[in-house]
Amino acid sequence: MNKLYIGNLTEDASPVELESLFKEWKIPFSGQFLVKTGYAFVDCPDENWAMKAIDKLSGKVELHGKLLEVEHSVPKRQRSRKIQIRNIPPHLQWEVLDSLLAQYGSVETCEQVNTETETAVVNVTYAAKDQTRQAIEKLNGYQLENYSLKVTYIPDEMATQQPTPQHPQGARRAFGQRGPPRQGSPGTTSRPKQQSDVPLRMLVPTQFVGAIIGKEGATIRNITKQTQSKIDIHRKENAGAAEKPITIHSTPEGCSAACKTILEIMQKEAQDTKFTEEIPLKILAHNNFVGRLIGKEGRNLKKIEQDTDTKITISPLQDLTLYNPERTITVKGSIEACGKAEEEVMKKIRESYENDMAAMNLQAHLIPGLNLNALGLFPSSSPGMAPSTIPAAPTGATPSYTSFGQQPESETVHLFIPALAVGAIIGKQGQHIKQLSRFAGASIKIAPAEGPDAKQRMVIVTGPPEAQFKAQGRIFGKLKEENFFGPKEEVKLEAHIKVPSYAAGRVIGKGGKTVNELQNLTSAEVVVPRDQTPDENDQVIVKITGHFYASQLAQRKIQEILLQVKRQQQQKPPQSGQPQPRRK
Repeated sequence: MNKLYIGNLTEDASPVELESLFKEWKIPFSGQFLVKTGYAFVDCPDENWAMKAIDKLSGKVELHGKLLEVEHSVPKRQRSRKIQIRNIPPHLQWEVLDSLLAQYGSVETCEQVNTETETAVVNVTYAAKDQTRQAIEKLNGYQLENYSLKVTYIPDEMATQQPTPQHPQGARRAFGQRGPPRQGSPGTTSRPKQQSDVPLRMLVPTQFVGAIIGKEGATIRNITKQTQSKIDIHRKENAGAAEKPITIHSTPEGCSAACKTILEIMQKEAQDTKFTEEIPLKILAHNNFVGRLIGKEGRNLKKIEQDTDTKITISPLQDLTLYNPERTITVKGSIEACGKAEEEVMKKIRESYENDMAAMNLQAHLIPGLNLNALGLFPSSSPGMAPSTIPAAPTGATPSYTSFGQQPESETVHLFIPALAVGAIIGKQGQHIKQLSRFAGASIKIAPAEGPDAKQRMVIVTGPPEAQFKAQGRIFGKLKEENFFGPKEEVKLEAHIKVPSYAAGRVIGKGGKTVNELQNLTSAEVVVPRDQTPDENDQVIVKITGHFYASQLAQRKIQEILLQVKRQQQQKPPQSGQPQPRRK
């Protein structure tokens, strides 16, 4: 990505003028400027200088009274599924960006890039080229919080050349390169083991970041080459913070090797600078996985401590927020012992992740068009943190709603939460519930209390299936984070769905067969009270109680039943004097 396109030139712009301009701004270039009518091309020594040229010149510097447009130059044959988005508002919530990206297709990866600019830069990979093309057309110039987004392709180098032995993967993916290794990229054939979807995330003292990077990035390049890893050091975020996060993408073995090398570098730097405090290994892990890492009565964690001769502590739940769901796992011991502990800790976390992704992929089959990346329920990003790589839902699993030419119908679900949790859901001056509503694309309202001593409050969630999934998932997660349920207690809530009275019998089934099958399939408790009086809309309530996945699965299955009933009603026009269907 070192070739630049320079646009918005006047007809009399010359190569000499462009050379002078680049020299004036201290931007090196290689070769000659290829000037055409209204535009030009030039090569920079590497992609870092190309990025600096774009940041310094594009839309800021004039030539003959016209502002230059400087972008990466990507030939059509090299336009892949990957794009780079620049000029992102620095304090934008990741959920807002995820929701925006999801409008144009299924996002496979979204990774933040370290730059020297105040605004943020991300590399995004879509599931298909047409989705990428649409995203570029719609997002380039898109106004977001008074910032105009700049979007360009990331070239697919494999489109024009084959990998050669002279360029092993570690050497090509030096410090600063964007994104994880692509399928079929150079060097992948020499790496039989697959890169883990869960990166290793570490916290390191800020004073050691310079030593880890090395002079002109030499040390970090050496680590990436030796361990065949991609390493992001998030230097620019959390200015003034005592610690900085590092994200390592590789195989489990590559992550462990890089981790051990970084620990050794910090230990040596501490000795050279006469730093006397102990330097523990600090691992960042999503809260969803920590309970399973700890194990029942702390057994898993105790076993890791005993097996590796380390002392492990985990940051309290109180440190979590909705947008910063990671906990800090602190490991104390020798470098060798910490390395062994890292392997065991990450093994547990990866197992938990794979189990959860299997459950989420099940949801993808239940909710057509569901974009798992936008849900933010599992390893997600928080401000100042690089997002983890989350596999997208299988693109061919189910058709999207829009492929049928119509939007999914809106649904209303009544979710019952502890009365004491209402403040946490609403947030200060209503900010949390507003953010949640925008993120999920759903209407979320808290119903008035039924009485002064009411122990539960009803949350009314209105929106299409995907919005329901996102909104309810966040509510379940928030209750766990705010300790309304114990550390070993699973969050189980009651949800109510209103169904036409004539369809209630179909939900129950003959002799209760359907409702029993529902309960066996979903692990949720599903009840259709028989003593109900239909409301003014001739509807009755179906009660669903269970943890998040169980509740969602039951809701989807019930909606499928209702859709079948609705279709049958439409196919059979009512005849004169025909009685209406009754509940069984």
